[in-house]
Amino acid sequence: MANEVQVQPKQGIASFLTSDKAKENIINVVGERDAQRFISSVVSAVQTNPQLAECTNQSILSAALLGQSLNLPQSPQIGMFYFVPYEDKKKGIKEAQFQISYKGMLQLAMRSGQYKKIHVTPIKEGELVAYNPIEDEYTFKAETDFAKREALPTIGYYCFFEMNNGLRKELYWSKEQMEAHAKRYSASYRNGWSSSIWKSDFDKMAMKTMLRQLIGRYGTMSVEMQTAYTSDQAVLDENVVPQYVDNVEDEPEKAVDVMADVIDSTATEVPNE
Repeated sequence: MANEVQVQPKQGIASFLTSDKAKENIINVVGERDAQRFISSVVSAVQTNPQLAECTNQSILSAALLGQSLNLPQSPQIGMFYFVPYEDKKKGIKEAQFQISYKGMLQLAMRSGQYKKIHVTPIKEGELVAYNPIEDEYTFKAETDFAKREALPTIGYYCFFEMNNGLRKELYWSKEQMEAHAKRYSASYRNGWSSSIWKSDFDKMAMKTMLRQLIGRYGTMSVEMQTAYTSDQAVLDENVVPQYVDNVEDEPEKAVDVMADVIDSTATEVPNE
C-alpha cells in the first residue's frame, strides 16, 4: 500500500557496540585492551534475556559503562549490578535500567575504606528480643540451628555498620514496614505485577533497602557510592544522566529512596504506570 509505513528493524546489539561511535565510547571508559571483553559480556547478557534485547541499545550501553566505571563485574553469576528491561509507555519503547544489587553496595562500602564492619540480614521469628528506643539499641538471640532458622518465617530485617572512626549505627524494620515501603516506591509491586522483583525475591530487595537507608542516613559515601546511589533504578542517557522511571521520589532523600534490584539475568521489572 502507498501509505504503509516501513518499520526499520532494530539494530543488533553486537553491531551497535562495534560501530565506530559506540566503540570509541567504550574504549574511552574501559581501554582498548579490554574493549572486546566488555563487548562480549554485554552481548552475552542481552542474548540470555529476550526482553533485554528489546531495549534501546544506547540504554544498555550506558548502564554497562556505568557498572564498568564503578569497577563492578558485569556478570549475573557474580551479581554486583544488572541492567533490567523497563517498558516506558509514554515513549513507547523499552529501555534498560542500571540497577545495583545489595552485593554491589556492600562491595562499594568496603572498598571505600571507611567501614570496619557492615552486615545486613533477615530476622527470623523469635530472634528479636528487645528494643530500647532511648538508646536506639536492639537485642537479638540468633537461632543457631541453620536448617531450623531457614524454615522460620521472616519477621523483619536488620542492618548495622561500624566505621573505622568508631561510629556504629544499626537499623531494624519489620516485615510490614518493608512491604509498605515496597508498595510506595515500586509501581510494579504496588500494582501486583508478577514480574516485580520484589515478588521474585523480597529478601534481597529488603536487604538492599536496609543498606541504602542506613548508609544514606548515617554513613560516609565515597564518590563511587554516591554515583551508584543516584543512578540506581534509572535509565541513563547518552551522557549518563539518570532518568528515574519506577519510583516515587521522596525529596530531599531521592538518592536514598530509589529502590530496585534484580536477582538473575532473566528477571524483569515492567511496572504499570
